[in-house]
Amino acid sequence: MFKILSVNPGSTSTKFAVYEDETLVCLHTIRHTVEDLKPFKTLFDQYEFRKNLMLKKLQSDGINLSDLSAVVGRGGLVRPLESGVYTVNDKLIADLRSSIGGEHASNLGGVIAREIADGIPGCKAYIVDPIVVDEMQDVARISGLPEIPRRSTFHALNHKAIARKYAAANGTTYEKLKLVVAHLGGGISIAAHRYGRVIDTNQGLDGYGSFTPERSGTLDAGQLVNMCFSGKYSKAEILKRLAGNGGLMAHLGTNEELVAEKMVDNGDQHAKLVLEAMAYNVGKEIGAMLAVLHGEADAVILTGGIANSQFIVEYIKKMISPMTQVAVYPGENEMEALALGGLRVLRGEKSKEY
Repeated sequence: MFKILSVNPGSTSTKFAVYEDETLVCLHTIRHTVEDLKPFKTLFDQYEFRKNLMLKKLQSDGINLSDLSAVVGRGGLVRPLESGVYTVNDKLIADLRSSIGGEHASNLGGVIAREIADGIPGCKAYIVDPIVVDEMQDVARISGLPEIPRRSTFHALNHKAIARKYAAANGTTYEKLKLVVAHLGGGISIAAHRYGRVIDTNQGLDGYGSFTPERSGTLDAGQLVNMCFSGKYSKAEILKRLAGNGGLMAHLGTNEELVAEKMVDNGDQHAKLVLEAMAYNVGKEIGAMLAVLHGEADAVILTGGIANSQFIVEYIKKMISPMTQVAVYPGENEMEALALGGLRVLRGEKSKEY
């Protein structure tokens, strides 16, 4: 039996879990307030603070770190790479520390994993399917401006894990299927999966696609340029409107889909229209990815936290069900996905070198 520690740092939380093979032993989320993080000048100044809080909690749970076979961290914004499980080597650590792809709390995952694993004989550190997984076909990379190619940035970890789970439940393998997977959360990413590779996806971090609870999605480029040069907003303010204060937040003053649904339940017709518009945009984006697969998808899979919403799921199903079957796997499943990635390597799958 293998014991695995999963580490998933977020902007205001650190999630971690211990698994024995596929069985969850413990799961925790430590919340970090603005005051908690205020003393740290940079993102990477936080990693020791977060790591020590984790270790203290694991100790109180009676977890013996010397029993760990692997520590698996969230991947972060590293260089574009193929899907897989990667050993945390010195080059990866250097790119995470320098925030080569941009600053994001997930950059801390690999560093914390390596720090813990290095102190345990025989224990290895890994990352699994970071958001910069890039398997796009060449034709999908071309935009209307050579200076701005289309990029692959999406919820690769959950996409791949849920696709594998769906395949196993249907007696086949991920590598034999054509799927459209839609991760619906604070960010929304929708991708075409063909025989184990993501050949196209919207840019789910701050780019285009459906608007989300906090991101603006695709906008009229001309109007956006006018907004940028209006003199009313700084660059930082514009970026915050695109990711953080866009979407439901901009329309309804909340980035929580459940809160928006309660507004609908209380008779707010504007909130109903905005929620329907978000679901409508998701359906359109799924339709585009079905076209990428030439209409030959085995299934469309809805996942992520918002996949718990009957309101959103039923709206999307009405749009998509006439074209193909729709499967629903609510939740993010990130902790399990990290552990299962590590487990595959411990059971013999070769890890990749960054």
